Amino acid sequence: MQIEAQERDDVLLRRSAKGDEAAFAELYRRHQAPLYRFALRMSGNVWAAEEIVQDVFMTLIRDPKKFDAGRGALRSYLYGITRNRVMKHLERVPREWLHEEIDEENASQAGPGFDVKTPVEWLELHERREQVRAAVLELPVEFREAVVLCGLEELSYEEAAQLLDCPVGTIRSRLHRGRALLLAKLEMLRDAPRRASASR
Repeated sequence: MQIEAQERDDVLLRRSAKGDEAAFAELYRRHQAPLYRFALRMSGNVWAAEEIVQDVFMTLIRDPKKFDAGRGALRSYLYGITRNRVMKHLERVPREWLHEEIDEENASQAGPGFDVKTPVEWLELHERREQVRAAVLELPVEFREAVVLCGLEELSYEEAAQLLDCPVGTIRSRLHRGRALLLAKLEMLRDAPRRASASR
């Protein structure tokens, strides 16, 4: 069967439940990358993010009837499952494991491009990215979710509110607080070398 580019997710899910592998493959293609980035940015662990996303799609295969199109989009449903799996992972994992290095290619899913940065510029960029990742992982979970969903994944406040099952005002507040905490943490990191050199 042919898959139309704009075919709705709920239609594809019904076809998938009847054994249409192409329909399931299209659902996976549409949703895997953003779910993976969310899981990776929330957990800080490549292996955990891969396992979580695989588990989400296995859940969808095993019980597609749990999705109710009347309650929202499939995207929100899948994010909800992913969020639950991430929370379970975070409960089990010691805090020090959260700072595993994230593979930038896997996180961004970006294509190759020509760049003329010098090795020193690359090193500085890498260090800044690592500082931001570490600072995001140190945010309390509710603020981290808002920063990841709205700031990094660029979901609207309404989409994030639906996904997290809370009012839009709560998302705005958490995002504002999360950004403030993140900025404060990054300012502290930036000022640390200055303080160290001043004390010499």
